[in-house]
Amino acid sequence: MARAKLARTEATPQSLTCRFRLNALGGTTSKFDCDVEGDKVRIKYGTGPELPAEAAATRLLHVLGFGADDVAFVPRLRCHGCPAAPFVIAKVVEATHTTPLYEKALDYDDYHDFEWVVLERKFDARPIATKRVDGWSFHELGRIDASKGGATRAHVDALRLLAVFLAHWDNKTQNQRLVCLSREWPEGTPCRAPFAMIQDLGATFGPRKVDLDEWERAEIFEDRARCRISMRGLPYDGATFDAVDISEAGRRHLAGLLSQLSDRQLTDLFSGARFDQQRSMFTEVHPVADWIRVFKAKVQTITDGPSCPS
Repeated sequence: MARAKLARTEATPQSLTCRFRLNALGGTTSKFDCDVEGDKVRIKYGTGPELPAEAAATRLLHVLGFGADDVAFVPRLRCHGCPAAPFVIAKVVEATHTTPLYEKALDYDDYHDFEWVVLERKFDARPIATKRVDGWSFHELGRIDASKGGATRAHVDALRLLAVFLAHWDNKTQNQRLVCLSREWPEGTPCRAPFAMIQDLGATFGPRKVDLDEWERAEIFEDRARCRISMRGLPYDGATFDAVDISEAGRRHLAGLLSQLSDRQLTDLFSGARFDQQRSMFTEVHPVADWIRVFKAKVQTITDGPSCPS
């Protein structure tokens, strides 16, 4: 853990060229799909707090050993075929059912340049989903059975506790993903290695997303003596996250991971995700040192105090 790098990875380019791909897009964050040397990637752009939140949260999950998509800032992007406002155009085209007409009119000799976009590559595993069910809810984590090859209670509780630590309140089923880690998965057979992961961490680090004061005030334990955690008091009362008692093994597992992170690593985490950069004239910017202070205080809330009841 001490050698783990929380800064931008060497695989993340300083500049990128891609080819616009018109797809239906959900959510409210400005984004579009692009082809980079034949690989489909998602680009998020603009001044919204979801961009730094997701860049930092996904990097943290990777380093701690939890599954997450690969998300990082890229300083410069040239998108061939892109309109000036690709997210708006994609929404209009979808609403008017004019996709074939728009695709015929695309001019890939034309391009549009963007600065400080977020490049998102999906976790490399096949999704497990049906036409009716996409993703999973936090209250379903109790169905994971270690005796059948699933994660241990300690690891499940550590994931729950980490979600509360980050204030991942926008945890509707679509924002979590179930994937199959098995490279061989014959059609019509169960996946031998299912894996639950969080796929959208844009609503983190404060109920208002990247809000230092609100993140600092957000409680981790609803009842420390019982080691009960919940997201009541956050937007949607925590959505799919029900109040649950954390095991001592789960508390110790996450505490052991988080407490190993150094100030240098946390500086790389928050500065690499541009937490100290002005996003718009309406956002309040705090120095990285303040984010580190709150991060370490929240870690101390987990590490200190009595053991959780068995």
